[in-house]
Amino acid sequence: MEQDGLFSPPERIAGLSRLAYDLSWTWHQNARAVFRHLDYPLWRLTAHNPVRMLSMVSRERLNEAAQEQSFLALYDAAIEDLDRARTAEDTWWSVRFPDLPTRPLAYFSAEFALHQSLPIYAGGLGVLAGDLCKEASNLGLPLVGVGFMYPQGYFHQRISFAEWQEETYERLNWDHAPVERLTDDNQRSHYAGGVLTPPVTKGDSDAAFGNPTIMFPPQAAGLALKKPRLVMVPLGTRHVYVSVWVVRLGRVTLFLLDTDLEENAAEDRELSARLYGGDRQMRLQQEIILGIGGVRVLRALGYDPLVWHLNEGHTAFSVLERIRERLELGESFAAALKVVRSSTVFTTHTPVAAGHDAFPFQMVEAHLAGVWGAVNRHQADLLELGRYDNGSGVLFNMTALALRTTGGINAVSQMHGSVTREMWAPIWSGLPGGARPIKVVTNGIHVPSWIAPDLARLFERHLGKEWLNHHDEVDFWENIFAIPDEELWTVRQKLRSYLFAFMRERAWQLWAEEKASASRIVAAGTLLDPTALTIGFARRFTGYKRADLIFHDPERLARILTAPRRPVQIIFAGKAHPADEDGKRIVHEAYKRAVDPSFGGRIAFMEDYDLHVAHFLVQGCDVWLNTPQRPHEASGTSGMKASINGGIHLSVGDGWWAEGYTGSNGWLIEGGADDDPAMTNATEAEALYRLLEVEIVPTFYDRDTSGIPTRWLRIVREAIRTVMPHFSARRMMKQYAEELYGPAARRAAPNSPSRTTIG
Repeated sequence: MEQDGLFSPPERIAGLSRLAYDLSWTWHQNARAVFRHLDYPLWRLTAHNPVRMLSMVSRERLNEAAQEQSFLALYDAAIEDLDRARTAEDTWWSVRFPDLPTRPLAYFSAEFALHQSLPIYAGGLGVLAGDLCKEASNLGLPLVGVGFMYPQGYFHQRISFAEWQEETYERLNWDHAPVERLTDDNQRSHYAGGVLTPPVTKGDSDAAFGNPTIMFPPQAAGLALKKPRLVMVPLGTRHVYVSVWVVRLGRVTLFLLDTDLEENAAEDRELSARLYGGDRQMRLQQEIILGIGGVRVLRALGYDPLVWHLNEGHTAFSVLERIRERLELGESFAAALKVVRSSTVFTTHTPVAAGHDAFPFQMVEAHLAGVWGAVNRHQADLLELGRYDNGSGVLFNMTALALRTTGGINAVSQMHGSVTREMWAPIWSGLPGGARPIKVVTNGIHVPSWIAPDLARLFERHLGKEWLNHHDEVDFWENIFAIPDEELWTVRQKLRSYLFAFMRERAWQLWAEEKASASRIVAAGTLLDPTALTIGFARRFTGYKRADLIFHDPERLARILTAPRRPVQIIFAGKAHPADEDGKRIVHEAYKRAVDPSFGGRIAFMEDYDLHVAHFLVQGCDVWLNTPQRPHEASGTSGMKASINGGIHLSVGDGWWAEGYTGSNGWLIEGGADDDPAMTNATEAEALYRLLEVEIVPTFYDRDTSGIPTRWLRIVREAIRTVMPHFSARRMMKQYAEELYGPAARRAAPNSPSRTTIG
């Protein structure tokens, strides 16, 4: 790290640290090109982690780069992009909402998937949160995120000799991660030679939000870290200290909470150790730290958010803390609830009742005992906000708490909206389904992060260099029909070849580093054909996602995969939660099929699925398979990522595909309306096999005299044309702003409390 004296480049390229420590490089091609050009072997060796790369690059290479005009041109363009991303005034948000106070939007989430160098995510919830924050930066939304810094992150997956998933945890090396701890040096954080300045305040009243600015004075280089800035959170009869790590994403700043401090007891140091680890009691304690601690961190830093967005029920204790604040100011309970509700937005992602966190009341009362202070007389009223009986007894339900205390509520797909209104009907007893106040903002993906560079260059040539500025415009994508078949097919073949090169390299590493068995090397995909029709299935392995549906009739599947002159192959990737035994069984099943000779080496299982692996899969697979049990898929986003890259979606009509399928942009697996799960599986497996045999395989291998699959490319174009604008994070964030943030901000603007500094 630069401040440790291990990295001090020539002055001409001193901004390399600025680029590396701001994760906006992950979606800006100029910044990525800087690191690729600086040392491409190191770029690959570090799995595209510029922070680690800069700790390894030689002094000689840095001196050379500072003299290379080609490198300096890339470097200057990247620095200009970064400055513009952080300071531009004519953003979409500022133009669309010029009347709103310049105060932040606070976004709380239990996980954020930003880059594989920061493994604080487990799956779709974190990927959605990361994409939301990235697009907020692009559109100029004044967003600050609050989450956890998990020193051990999520687990690494290894398939054992017995073909079962094994989990290992690896402690995050802070020197290799794009984060910096917030210190007590006047509430400022020195990282990468810079200073993070908290917002200014107006006297004793509201905090005036100005985007936290980064300055890089030369004299800041080499500063030693000060004592971590700590915030105290009551937990039962004790207090837990929380420190804060800072992550930059262009205009957006994330504050990540960490309890691994010497000031804490051993068990409390473990509260932020792992994502979704531990028992129910630990889960409750984590959610108190995230919700109540997150509010206190923002207050201690001088932030007074205009709107608070809660991503899933894990974050709902933040609402109790904000009500408590207002009660301490002398407001009545009804008035405090009204004001907090007016400024709060809540997104629910879970269409299954058992997936919503709920705790025994006695446990919640015990753990919140130290929170109430002078407002203890309102304890019963506050706890009543979470009371809910889902048919198996009364518990303190985190989603019920959020639903009762937020003025803007949304589901994440049209189908999920219908399921959610029905599931939570008791919250609004007497209101018919259509009147229950749950909007729908269908999830979207951050296109600059997920689009393949080769495809982006193709769009630049035929759609214009500014195509990214128009990617959420429906009419714009009519221009895709102007791209010649030969060029589009060439790019699609390249993307598939990159995937197979990546798989071969990982197989080689397994052999060289772990002395893996021959069967494990085969399972890694070494027998796959780089020219064959390739199907991808990559997501969390759990029962309702039914990764094993395609194995319903193994003999029929084997005939499809090994057909002469028209081979088909399947790549699986994904982890099962350590406590999900059924999910582990499905991992075992998929892996067994990968080493079964009857499938002719046409099935692969990629171990340790993460964001890095995901990019190769969604860009390189020809077909993206999704087989959840309806209506258990709230939205899903991996199929969106494949579609914008020309991978064609093959899915049951659940989640986003129920509204995304047009009849010409992919395939719909029909059937499955039976109440009998076994009958549903049989019906949908039959539909899946028939689609493969009658439509998908023949279309892929139907070539013209030039070897071009013209019918296939028509579907590819339709997939890009329909999915790109409708299911982008840009469309999603504009919808959040128009339908939820803007209205909440206008309701909340006159109701801001005097700022209190806590902790």
